[in-house]
Amino acid sequence: MQTLKKMIVTFFIILFLSTHVSFCLESYVWDDSTLPTSGEETSGNFLNIESGSAILIEQNSGKVLYEYNSHEPLRPASVTKVMSILLIMEALDSGKISLSDAVPCSENARNMGGSQIWLNESEKLSVDEMLKAICVVSANDCVMAMAEFIAGSEEIFVQQMNDKAKELGMNDTHFINCHGIDEDGHVTSSHDIALMSRELLTKHPTITNYTTIWMDSLRDGQSELTNTNKLVRTYEGCTGLKTGSTSLALYNLSASATRNDLSLIAVVMKGPTSEKRFSEAKKLLDYGFANFSYTKTSTAGAFLQTAEVQKGTKKEVNLVYESDSGALIKNSENGNVSSEVTLNENITAPITTGDVLGHVNFHLNDEQIATVNLVAENDVDKITVVNLFGMITELWVNLFR
Repeated sequence: MQTLKKMIVTFFIILFLSTHVSFCLESYVWDDSTLPTSGEETSGNFLNIESGSAILIEQNSGKVLYEYNSHEPLRPASVTKVMSILLIMEALDSGKISLSDAVPCSENARNMGGSQIWLNESEKLSVDEMLKAICVVSANDCVMAMAEFIAGSEEIFVQQMNDKAKELGMNDTHFINCHGIDEDGHVTSSHDIALMSRELLTKHPTITNYTTIWMDSLRDGQSELTNTNKLVRTYEGCTGLKTGSTSLALYNLSASATRNDLSLIAVVMKGPTSEKRFSEAKKLLDYGFANFSYTKTSTAGAFLQTAEVQKGTKKEVNLVYESDSGALIKNSENGNVSSEVTLNENITAPITTGDVLGHVNFHLNDEQIATVNLVAENDVDKITVVNLFGMITELWVNLFR
């Protein structure tokens, strides 16, 4: 019986050594795949938009789902404040300012005119209160006060607005002020408004804490606020974003909404009436939700499969998705998504948790729609003389129990 046990042990040791032992220092191949860039899908005016310009984009990818005169430079009115709000949120997130900071009102801000909450030079409101007034009732006095608070003057703040516009590729845009009151040469396009709206919503999602408010108040209830964006109350999933109107600009709107993980941004400019801008923004959003969906292709940390490991203390390592991924897909094609797994050649220990060991390409028909890395879920040590004999000893002990 003891002879049989020794023969079994000898067999397992020979098998173990033949498949695992090597002391050569080798490295694995690093996969450097990148995500694909979504293209734009243009269209004619098949939705019969009566406003001067319109566009519909998917928020996550920026893909254009519908556009009509989308690059025509027009007066934005208070939709200008999307850029002002973006700069305020950047200042908040960078730590330059905080929501509790007290913001003074200058004479310049007090005399703004147009939409306002009637600030006076003897009072200070917090950044939180200023944001609420800007997002809900489009307060010109508050946005001016914030511009001066952040940059020192409106002129410097407006330069920062134009710099940011250039950074975002807003080539149809030139800002002259931070509020949107008509001035010759103060123009943008529905395409560019969609770009800055997407930047605001994707990089600073907490802004929806303000843009989704329907009714609120300031100054201990003395100043009542009702959102100028009617879709906040009437459209399912509405997340904002900003209205604007003047006698020259007519009626503008950047409207955003999310349903079932699909987030859309619809921009309407130069609407003939206030009601028309809302109805046409709704028409654009309805078209998007009826015809497209956002399909999740991977979840960060989710297990996919194992991979064989060479020269390691373990023969296999678990592979998990490195990140979330997904794609915008027409509803009629939702069942046509396939995946292809590619692993690095000769995956060799040592392996550290998070090492990239392969990737998955997701395809819709013949088009690649997403790529995500596969990473190690756990460490795998390289075999050494020390741990080899430890493993052999453990094997002996287990066999003779």
